[in-house]
Amino acid sequence: MHFFYNSKGLHRPLLFGAYSWLLLSGLLQIGIDVVSQHLRGKRAPGPATTLYYGMNSAYGVSQILFSVLALFAIRQGMTAMGQWSGVLLGLLAASTWLVLAILFLQYPQPRMTVALFAALLVAVAFTS
Repeated sequence: MHFFYNSKGLHRPLLFGAYSWLLLSGLLQIGIDVVSQHLRGKRAPGPATTLYYGMNSAYGVSQILFSVLALFAIRQGMTAMGQWSGVLLGLLAASTWLVLAILFLQYPQPRMTVALFAALLVAVAFTS
């Protein structure tokens, strides 16, 4: 089933909005939890700090790369991200980020940003 041409013009902006939000949240994750804390010297050097920075960097970079690739594909007219397979791939990625945030990140903001991304993808699915 093809999503792009079944809705009344709401599908494509929601798709762009979902992946733009994911890009912004990934950039904020790295900016706030890695760069800002490193520049302010909030964490003493050691294995726990390395793990903290590595986990947050991997989390943020994976969101950035996934969203940039999805936005590029949408911009180039590739309809894969707007079909069921693309939406399910996005929801699978969101559930993976949510599990990682619950298991390894100690504060609720990354969970909320990924939950909003998943909600936007569900809205994309319902606009078909």
